[in-house]
Amino acid sequence: ERRRAPLQWRGLPAGPQLQDPSSVILQGNSGNGKTLTVQKIMMDWASDKLFKERFDIVFHLKCKEINRIPGRKSLVEILSYSCSLTPDQISQILKQLPEKVLFIIDGFDELKLTQDIYYMSPHTDVIQKAPAEVTLCALLRGHILPESFLLVTTRSTATDTLSNLLKGPQRFTEIMGFSQKGVEEYFQKFFQDEQLFRRAYTFVKANENLFTACSIPVICWIICTTIKERFRVGADVSSGLETTTSIYVDFVSTLLKHHCQGLSQPVPTLLRSLGQLAERGMLEQQVLLDENTVYETVSDPVANPFLCKFLFKRRICQETMFSFMHLSFQEFFTALYCVILDEEESQRKLSQLISVQNSRWLSDPPRFAAVVQFAFGLLNKDVRYTLRKTLGLFVHPNTQALLKEWILKELQIDILHDRTLFILHCLYELHEEDFVIKAMKSWSRINAYASFLTRTDCWALLYCSQCCQSIEELDLLSCIGLTSEKLMMILPALPNIPSLKQKCNFSDIIKLFLF
Repeated sequence: ERRRAPLQWRGLPAGPQLQDPSSVILQGNSGNGKTLTVQKIMMDWASDKLFKERFDIVFHLKCKEINRIPGRKSLVEILSYSCSLTPDQISQILKQLPEKVLFIIDGFDELKLTQDIYYMSPHTDVIQKAPAEVTLCALLRGHILPESFLLVTTRSTATDTLSNLLKGPQRFTEIMGFSQKGVEEYFQKFFQDEQLFRRAYTFVKANENLFTACSIPVICWIICTTIKERFRVGADVSSGLETTTSIYVDFVSTLLKHHCQGLSQPVPTLLRSLGQLAERGMLEQQVLLDENTVYETVSDPVANPFLCKFLFKRRICQETMFSFMHLSFQEFFTALYCVILDEEESQRKLSQLISVQNSRWLSDPPRFAAVVQFAFGLLNKDVRYTLRKTLGLFVHPNTQALLKEWILKELQIDILHDRTLFILHCLYELHEEDFVIKAMKSWSRINAYASFLTRTDCWALLYCSQCCQSIEELDLLSCIGLTSEKLMMILPALPNIPSLKQKCNFSDIIKLFLF
């Protein structure tokens, strides 16, 4: 159960355009509340609380569902999958007042893009057929219904790809997760009991790492669930919650120990099957998994707490589909599967994963970035101990050596700014100070130019910077989201860095000096 608390919003500059936008990009990291936000927008519009005068009809399209639409489809056919109207009815509506139509497209980063979207001749008719992703991209580009309005959600990693594809003028908005006050409100609503709330919130507030992680709503929910269970059984609340990976491992262990007693498979077998299913979905760029595929891999998926079952509309019938409880869990189980296989197979899969990640970083959204970060986190010695003792899973030492060797090579080259935060998060998730010190010695400059900086990014930056005395320059020029609060987070590392490139306003500087 997820209880609501206020999310932080921030409008981002969209360049020199002054006219009203026809496209809005709602971006944010995994678990920050993008899908929940568009659901709230839909509900408020349907209740005449929002956009009452501006839009006569709002269509909500989920990219993970568009991935499942087979064959060549027109826009009206695609829309008919997501509502009760027929293609003919939709066609009439779109032709009458296209300027009064809003399309909400959720999860662009999950869309299975192919080269067809770049090379197929554009079509402009709502009844012209093409592969579903090509038709959707024609809508995004404004080839179809250029008068209509678009609201598109995406992870920050896919923002550049979307921006290059999307018609203008554009406006960017970022969901930043919970504020400090929002975290407190969420804890209060989650625990309900005042004594439990105070006890849990006081503990998390005193742990800066955990408190930072709680700015991401889905992780806040995981931490609350874990702490509540530890209170219930009288376990130590403070142990083993240092990194995002360790939080996920502890959450998985808690669910398996206390809520999965009736499952027919042994825990190691269950986790391998979940990992195999997760990897298959990641490689095929599928978040929705068909019933046959799931039953071929996982025993009793309906009772599995990590999978969600629901019905997917198929024109005249409905099909049973499954997904992981959140995309981040699909990424976590993919990484887990890769590191617990036998030595040869594990190294083969990780080498393949790294190769795909490197080759696609500049051309496509980096789909496997989170998987690689989780893989590093799973190689932490304390996490490996938990996997072996609690879950019966063994990680071969040579698997760790492979990833360490790869990241050392990465640090020897001039890393482009859009990969800097990815590398820092990998090192943070590994969380082995001796190795991080060794790795960071080859880096004299941290280039985060024009990056989107979250609180968790700043925490990773602080950790890695404090492990290294050789950093000569930290480039934060044009970074988006770097508030005075986030500057305060990285402040302890700044005395060791001779040069800081950062544009901040006068009030930010005053706050730093007052601190």
